Amino acid sequence: MQDRCTDGAENITVSADRAADRAVSSGQAAGRPVSDSAVQGVSGVPEIRISPLGGDHGGCRLVQKNGVFFGRFPILERMEWLNHCFSTRLGGVSEGCYASMDLGPGRGDSDAAVRENYRRLGEAAGFDWRSSVLTKQTHTVNIRRVFREDAGKGLLRERDYDNVDGLITDCPGLPLFSFSADCTVTMFADPVHRAVGVAHAGWRGMAARMGREMILAMGREFGTRPKDLVCAIAPSICRDCFEVGPEVAQCFAEAFPENAGRIIFPGRGDRSQIDLWEAGRIVLAEAGVPAENIAVTNLCTKCNPDLFFSHRVTGPARGIGGCMIEVRP
Repeated sequence: MQDRCTDGAENITVSADRAADRAVSSGQAAGRPVSDSAVQGVSGVPEIRISPLGGDHGGCRLVQKNGVFFGRFPILERMEWLNHCFSTRLGGVSEGCYASMDLGPGRGDSDAAVRENYRRLGEAAGFDWRSSVLTKQTHTVNIRRVFREDAGKGLLRERDYDNVDGLITDCPGLPLFSFSADCTVTMFADPVHRAVGVAHAGWRGMAARMGREMILAMGREFGTRPKDLVCAIAPSICRDCFEVGPEVAQCFAEAFPENAGRIIFPGRGDRSQIDLWEAGRIVLAEAGVPAENIAVTNLCTKCNPDLFFSHRVTGPARGIGGCMIEVRP
């Protein structure tokens, strides 16, 4: 029987120094966070301010390499067998409403620009962009296991799947991508079985506990135990910015009856504010992931529209950011 993790497409390793994430413009040492001032005054980079200010962004760090700005989570960096990152909108070649690091094929941006953006991000973050496998997100809790023959699907080849918001694999050299422009994206790492996953969850997926479904799927496929998992929730919309109507608030009240007070807060008039970050943390903890193994950033996509794509700021005419995780080849 052929090993589906090695059979098929050639594994092409991108040459990159894993320890060379350098904030070039600020002269910082390798692996140091990019300060707020470091993102300003760089050639081709707009004047922006990061909210909240300061280098500590809730368990993640922003770095720059080769003019590409992206983020990493130290809680995941400790595991040398995996690679991961989340993109910003800085360092790509896309123009107009897609400027500049648009990672969304088929959204109206040029295919050539999107592929060049993947190439640039891959060279900066150290993964083979040509082997990337992309979700096909429709706000479900459907999850697909990825094998070597899936390399390039969604980017260089057509996907033979639809309605997939989560991807999992234990095959080395397959960068898994999920996307967001305000929704949450969570990365999962099982150091015991060396398996990884990534999942998108908007309010529908969060209320349906996508995080739990990912953990169950990894348990079925790889033998993953929740207590071994390390998880990180990437930048998404914050509680203050995520105002919803009564029907969405009621959905969360019913989905989280014992924790509604930690997730739902009064808004304007009959509106409510939903804390997706806390909801994500609760879902993972209830599924058995230790609190110390969960990292949640405090970077809001809507508060930082120059740094991240945000649907709430620009509407559907925009690019989209991505989160990548892989088992290193």
